[in-house]
Amino acid sequence: MNPSANGWIDKFGSLVKYHDGRYTSFDILFEDLNSWGFVYGINTGFPDFITPEHEFSEDEKAKINLLTALYFTLKIAQPQTDFQDFLEKIFQFYETLEVNKVSFLGKLFSGSKTSSKLEKILDSRVYLEDNIISKTFNSSITNSLLFIDVLLFKRYLMHAKGIKKHAQRLEYLAINITYHALNSKRKNKKDKKLAQLLASSLTFIDGDSQKFDNSYRNQLLTNDDLWEKRYLLKLACLTVWEDGSLEFMESEFIQILGKDLQLDAHTIKNSLAHVSNFINSNKETIPFLQDQNMAIKFYDSMSRLVNRLILRNKKRLLKELSGSAELVSLLSKSTVRDLTKEEKKKVQTQLLDIFKSIPSLAIFLLPGGAILLPIFIKLIPTLLPSAFDENRVENEE
Repeated sequence: MNPSANGWIDKFGSLVKYHDGRYTSFDILFEDLNSWGFVYGINTGFPDFITPEHEFSEDEKAKINLLTALYFTLKIAQPQTDFQDFLEKIFQFYETLEVNKVSFLGKLFSGSKTSSKLEKILDSRVYLEDNIISKTFNSSITNSLLFIDVLLFKRYLMHAKGIKKHAQRLEYLAINITYHALNSKRKNKKDKKLAQLLASSLTFIDGDSQKFDNSYRNQLLTNDDLWEKRYLLKLACLTVWEDGSLEFMESEFIQILGKDLQLDAHTIKNSLAHVSNFINSNKETIPFLQDQNMAIKFYDSMSRLVNRLILRNKKRLLKELSGSAELVSLLSKSTVRDLTKEEKKKVQTQLLDIFKSIPSLAIFLLPGGAILLPIFIKLIPTLLPSAFDENRVENEE
């Protein structure tokens, strides 16, 4: 399955139907979403019934996990619902939340099927920005508060009235808790990155207009939803985490928050322990823990973008490359030696002709798009090896 290509939701539907009985309670589903990092907004895993066509990026994992979470939330509540009914219900849900707005380009390249329109909506939920240029320059591009969508959908299935207002309330609590959690500890660079990521993930409220006083605690005391409480506690634990710090496990802020949420000591202790284990197991891949210099960050961000564009347009690119033996030969040569100035010019000209025929690769034709070409040339033989197998120039050393 390729979550960056059109039709991935229908493909998901064809796979998930064989696993409809996997989750009999939200508790079990929550534990899996937790282990995949989805609850924390840090997607490191995904369901084992999904077979990737390529190594998934974090945003692709986020899309799969979001759809999985929404689907099984509905199946737990309404076991007889089929996949098409699920798609319609999810579409209505996002329509009620007024987040079903798709960009002009999204409308241009999406079909009329509910699943096609939903693909664009999920894209807009996963990505922090709605244009491809801004995604290029963000090192952390995925919405870190996606689990709120799942909590809202769970509530929506019971009573849809007032769901938008409740969404605002949940985000208000989330951003206040993270703000006060950060202020409860000695801040570092990682904390600033996390705060920026969480603030940029807000959808239903304006983070800049919030008053960060203790009044949020009054709303915590009146919240009777167990899963919202557990989520807010997890978010706080993530925020106060410190590598190898005993103070983390004994955080006074977490203990007070746990009491406000009316959660028992065992739940609080387990949340702290799970966050610590999760981060220690995945710290090499968690974006906000990375401290790269700007040049590396810029290159990595653009590489991820080009990687995604190649995989998203895999079939079209293979078709175009199959009709250009000279280009394939030159790209193959570029993997083992530097091309001459004349060869580089030929590659650039022929690639630009291909980009003109594939609308979603139009970014390469925009002013400044040429800086992405070297990355494209470097990645394409690796990502589309079938186009080069017969023409690859082997290293003669």
